[in-house]
Amino acid sequence: MIDTQLRLGDRDPRPRRRGLTVVIDPGLFTGHFEDAIDSVGEFVDLVKFGWGTCLVTKDIKRKIDILRGAGIGFYFGGTLFERYALDGLVSEWLTLCRVLGTTHVEVSNGTIPLNNTEKARWVARLTGEFLVISEVGFKDIRRSDSLAPMNWISFIEEDLAAGAHLVTAEARESGRSGMCRADGQPRHELIDEILGSGIDLDRLLFEAPNKDLQTYFLRRMGTSVNLGNVRADDVIALETLRRGLRSDTLLEVS
Repeated sequence: MIDTQLRLGDRDPRPRRRGLTVVIDPGLFTGHFEDAIDSVGEFVDLVKFGWGTCLVTKDIKRKIDILRGAGIGFYFGGTLFERYALDGLVSEWLTLCRVLGTTHVEVSNGTIPLNNTEKARWVARLTGEFLVISEVGFKDIRRSDSLAPMNWISFIEEDLAAGAHLVTAEARESGRSGMCRADGQPRHELIDEILGSGIDLDRLLFEAPNKDLQTYFLRRMGTSVNLGNVRADDVIALETLRRGLRSDTLLEVS
């Protein structure tokens, strides 16, 4: 970065505990992926290989080596856990995670019929071996809309008590489910309830795949909010939002 006397937003150096930027890889070409990590890796805290892309990416090991060289941790999306769990093959999923050397694992129940207590049991089982990221919220918009704020809070607290390193607040890669409505607008009343619950915000990861959601969470919770499902080519733009270099957050940070 260029030296300046501007009062920019404070950013902890990596490894950070707060202000995390978690990038989603939806299946980028490996050359593009390598260029992205080389260019913006200093602002990336974790990479999530979305869905089950690790199973159909022929050079996934090359991508993992790129991240190791950059000192960036990685994990596979929770949907992959759910697919293995649905088929009764969690042991095979664990072997995959061990063989590929994941630093974190994600446990979710956004699609399959797995209640939160059962999900929390998986979190507890895995905590001794991995840093576990759980997820609260559903992929289906109707199920999400019917999940009351008190249930969101109790599910988050249950996962944290089970040993979750972080709890992800669902929004999908589209930003149109979970904490968001079908039109992409945040569920303000839900977010207000969570903020008023006393849950440590540093333990929450809010999925924010677009600028509108990123700006909303930064304004609502401060520049050190943890944000996930960030596209690789949006990392620099997000960093300028965190540092008050765009009109959207300039007055909040300066």
